[in-house]
Amino acid sequence: MRRSILTEQIKQKGTYLCVGLDTDLTKIPKHLQKHPNAVVEFNKAIIDATIDHCVGYKINTAFYEAMGIKGWQAMEETVAHIPSTHLKIADAKRGDIGNTSSQYAKAFFETIPFDAITVAPYMGEDSIRPFLEYENKWTIVLGLTSNLGARDFEMLKLINDSVNNITEEETTSLRNEFLYENVLKKVASWGTPNNLMFVVGATQATEFTNIRNIIPQHFLLVPGIGFQGGSLKEISLNAMNQDCGILVNASRAIIYAGLDENFAAEAKAIATQYHTEMKLYLKK
Repeated sequence: MRRSILTEQIKQKGTYLCVGLDTDLTKIPKHLQKHPNAVVEFNKAIIDATIDHCVGYKINTAFYEAMGIKGWQAMEETVAHIPSTHLKIADAKRGDIGNTSSQYAKAFFETIPFDAITVAPYMGEDSIRPFLEYENKWTIVLGLTSNLGARDFEMLKLINDSVNNITEEETTSLRNEFLYENVLKKVASWGTPNNLMFVVGATQATEFTNIRNIIPQHFLLVPGIGFQGGSLKEISLNAMNQDCGILVNASRAIIYAGLDENFAAEAKAIATQYHTEMKLYLKK
């Protein structure tokens, strides 16, 4: 999906909501759990109920891979049910040596036709490059995540002792830079705002202004509202750019809003609430 199409969808619908299909068979309504194709039936009902209130769907592939071949089939059927007007994201967090990443890219861009995939940048450019080679596809790189473990690496202060012949001022600048900031700068140089997005957790709202100074044009995929406690208002006021530039993901808060036969209507009601609030921020 081209950036122009995504931004037009946001403008027309007045929403930048992405619905996360992190479907766990043990958590869906009990009347569906014994259905031979329970996950697909659940996902289709959620998609049909929320389609007017979002611009994309994010499938966390771990929930499907855990089910073996049936899970892969469910993922394929779910993707096929999402219309081409909506961004289809494989939340797979892949990233390996170039030859392996090429196969991951083929799996999620060709075999199952996702529009985007999340990747981990730890192994460097050659682990990301194969995804970027696909036209009209998005590579969504982990930037600053919302989990507690983000402090272990992403929030480390960086100083590169191997750099020679730098001034004291440059050394101070390096020392004051978080590792995640360096990742954003480096990765942004490998692609463009038309094929690269970054994941920034909603609970990292205090960093959004700084992040926008580093990558002002790129789209941000922002998980962490709802159950994780991120503020939609803070995200929207601090992270938007001229194209909106953010996709805010909600998973459990929407898909598990109801646990009985009215689950789809309950999911629609929550998605509608997000949609209504997002319209207000888009007008500002």
